Amino acid sequence: MSVRAVAPVSGSGRDPEIHPLAVTEGAFCAGRDSYVGPYALVQGEVRIGCGTRIEGHAVIHGPAEIEDGCRIYSYAVVGTDPQDQKYRGERTTVRVGSGATIREFVTVNRGTGLGGAETVVGSGCYLMAHVHVAHDCRLGKGVVIANDSTLAGHVQVGHHAVLGGRAAVGQHVRVGEGAFVAAGAMVERDVPPFSIAAGDRAWLRGPNLVGLRRLGVLFEARAAVTAAYALLARRDMTFAQAVAEIERTHGQVPEVRAILDFMATTRIGIIAPGGRAARSS
Repeated sequence: MSVRAVAPVSGSGRDPEIHPLAVTEGAFCAGRDSYVGPYALVQGEVRIGCGTRIEGHAVIHGPAEIEDGCRIYSYAVVGTDPQDQKYRGERTTVRVGSGATIREFVTVNRGTGLGGAETVVGSGCYLMAHVHVAHDCRLGKGVVIANDSTLAGHVQVGHHAVLGGRAAVGQHVRVGEGAFVAAGAMVERDVPPFSIAAGDRAWLRGPNLVGLRRLGVLFEARAAVTAAYALLARRDMTFAQAVAEIERTHGQVPEVRAILDFMATTRIGIIAPGGRAARSS
């Protein structure tokens, strides 16, 4: 057992507390007020920020950076090799933003050389037990993912999106800011911002009004988002016609602009009412 915990030379707080039964190997650096519990394994080039707690039996493989104020619970595994047969041992990383919570049995893989070389869990994220975050995923701030949900490789999740339990998101799919993916949803196409996705395969149910209110979005903007999704659901319009009408009537509203910009940049299509696939072109 090799303890190589190094506290920052400046700043207030206590030196890091490394339990005698913790195992640390490699270039390990821990910030002030941090804690590594019994039987935890911290291996490789790992930086743990100030005030972060690594509970007993958790596993961290480097290269990895766990920023300030995080909590990683027992039996979580962060920073292991990507589950990608193209991976050839190239140097890749995982970064967990400040204030993130990773509960029991969560797995977060490092990135791949072909996919950006980094997996990111944004600040303030909350990953509940048994969640899997695959290689090269990028989670924004304040994302909540409930138990047993799975993100395949290269998934992007926008700020403050919420995924219900046992949801599954396919490779290269984007989930927009403030979106809600219902429990058990199987997502194969992009989920626009501030929307609700549900079903197998996931379809667009309309605006996420609860999420918009929680984000402090004003009534007028919420109404514009509702009108935009009502236009997308109209059967007497093509997708292109609906987008043009949304642009004309509500394109100046920032939340609607975010939806339009998101749809304009989709590469795999977006989910649509009734499960119909729609593209921005």
